[in-house]
Amino acid sequence: MLKDYILFAQHGWADTNQSMLTLAGQLVGEQGQIVAPCLNYAMTWLRMTPLIDEVDALATATLARQPSLGVRIVGHSMGGLIWLEVLNRHPDWWPRVEFLVLVGSPVGGADLGRILDPLQVGVGIAADLGRDRRPLAARIAAAINTLSIAGDVDGGSDGTIPVESTRVPNGQFVCLGGISHAALRCHPRVVEQIQQFWGGSSLSLPLLPHPLVDQLRQIPGMTDAHQRDFDRATPWHTFADGSSIRLWRSPFGIHHVFLASAAGDCLYAGYVGWLHIGEMWQGLEALRSAVKLSQSR
Repeated sequence: MLKDYILFAQHGWADTNQSMLTLAGQLVGEQGQIVAPCLNYAMTWLRMTPLIDEVDALATATLARQPSLGVRIVGHSMGGLIWLEVLNRHPDWWPRVEFLVLVGSPVGGADLGRILDPLQVGVGIAADLGRDRRPLAARIAAAINTLSIAGDVDGGSDGTIPVESTRVPNGQFVCLGGISHAALRCHPRVVEQIQQFWGGSSLSLPLLPHPLVDQLRQIPGMTDAHQRDFDRATPWHTFADGSSIRLWRSPFGIHHVFLASAAGDCLYAGYVGWLHIGEMWQGLEALRSAVKLSQSR
């Protein structure tokens, strides 16, 4: 039977391809050709570049053998990050990619990676997982139909990845309550959402960048965080539209920064570690001054 498309299904860190094979089988039936490489388990603990090279080589060979088939991509966790890097190497593939689905992928940088490698000097896989790939993902999502799926088991994360770090500007976004990071790999609700997305359903409006959130993320050391401490934060500055920056310092001295809407909802949660406290204050003052200047014009 002739296949309609190629589905690349990529597992992530400290995993094998078994769950992704299950997910892919539930998605494609007899319509798609499944390519779900099993990367070396031990290598997923080291650096990402060799893993990107391996997926790149396999995809290049597969696409060359079947130049007429469309491409669909599903990546779980680090698997989604690997595919962002592969696509970055091959913009000529973009018109051929029908759908890109990132499942529990820390596109904005995994907070655990930032904790283990705060200076981003290259401490194993932590340096790669902690990197902010949101600008890259946004460029890709502007050209390729993209869906990011997050899980939420505690009001702000899937138990491993903060919901905030999975959001991709220009892409659609779905957050599934009660599903953990590991369970996202082949959960029936994930299958359902992907099938609806592939079928043309609009699961959400494309995410648009928020100017204040983008500026907060530019502060050195700022890392997407859980919203759990939002209610503990106190207002630091309120803007003319009623939105406000709220701050909270944990007992360990970690500074948390929140952006609240005029209605009091949390629009963004981030934190800055000890090494970047001075730069945080400089960045917040610069942001406050820039917004005041723009509003006075």
